[in-house]
Amino acid sequence: LILTGGFVQLLAGFLAFRKYDHLGGVAFLTFSALWSSYGATKVLAGNTEGFTAGSVAFLVLNAFLIILASSFNVVLLCLTLAMELLTICFLLFTLENLPLPFEIVVLIILSIVCFYGATASLANCMFRKDLLMMGPPLLTVQSSKKDREDPLPCVCPKSHLTSGLRTIAELLNTGAVCGVPTDTVYALAASCKHPQAIEKVYRIKDRPQEKPICIFISNLEQLRAAAPPISPLLWEFMENVYPGGIGCIIRKGEWLKKLGVGAGYSRVGTQDSIMIRVPDLTVLVHLIDMTGPLAITSANPSGEVDSTHHDMVISRLGHKLEGVLCDGESDEVVASTVVNCTKFDESGITIVREGCIPAGKVMQIFERVKNR
Repeated sequence: LILTGGFVQLLAGFLAFRKYDHLGGVAFLTFSALWSSYGATKVLAGNTEGFTAGSVAFLVLNAFLIILASSFNVVLLCLTLAMELLTICFLLFTLENLPLPFEIVVLIILSIVCFYGATASLANCMFRKDLLMMGPPLLTVQSSKKDREDPLPCVCPKSHLTSGLRTIAELLNTGAVCGVPTDTVYALAASCKHPQAIEKVYRIKDRPQEKPICIFISNLEQLRAAAPPISPLLWEFMENVYPGGIGCIIRKGEWLKKLGVGAGYSRVGTQDSIMIRVPDLTVLVHLIDMTGPLAITSANPSGEVDSTHHDMVISRLGHKLEGVLCDGESDEVVASTVVNCTKFDESGITIVREGCIPAGKVMQIFERVKNR
């Protein structure tokens, strides 16, 4: 029980840091140390020398966490208060003066707060709605007028607003480069009608010129209308992987201009091939319907980790962009899987990059289509 409780608190702390919640991370790592120390005193029974000073230190540290938690939400505040009571139990136990009823009440309160907090966080995260209330902050810090007036480095509309989507579409249609959400990680987007915008993408990312940029379209019917020289077997494979996190590399040709690539023809893909993907994200599909095919690459400086939240895009590249479409946390933490289909009928497919879709699953789809 002691090990399990300490491990759960430790895991919660690391997950909080993973989501850039530094207060939550510090709080849960502190709670993990407190819980483990409290359990150790119980196991050691009479040998509690050294734990008294530690419990006093936890009391002081947790007092600061209480003040900080009051500026976040009621549930986190209640959790820090319950931990303060547990720290008092810890101190009284080391002094051999802990009333059993008091300890039982404190543990019951802590259990209720932890259960509700975990349930609310899980439900709200899964459904992306405030199904279980976490409560408003009790303390609010008033920023100075100067802080409130400090502008963001670029235009940052919300993805759920039609006006926000239209704003980004207008920017892209005028040759701007914007950060956009995808069904995997955040990406930089440029209109295929503006080759200078695609060139700017390379400069923004410090991307080597020899690395090709793929294009996104909104649906497979757009590709059919362009009539590329694709075999029925490859069409069937694409029907099974689009929309989704798999990009197919196919042979390049004049049919791309019918697709709407336009002046950006020479700046997307390689001389002979192009990677095309149909994303499984409604917001991005609507955006592509408003702009035409988009040249897409991940929204991170070359060689660095992918951006999984619009805040990461704004902080890392916002000063170089005209806009970022804000859609919160991404659905994946890695980019798409890339499949070379240029020799689909002769020798099958080749996994160029394994991403959010496992290579084994891609091969299963290919074998199913081939056997059919």
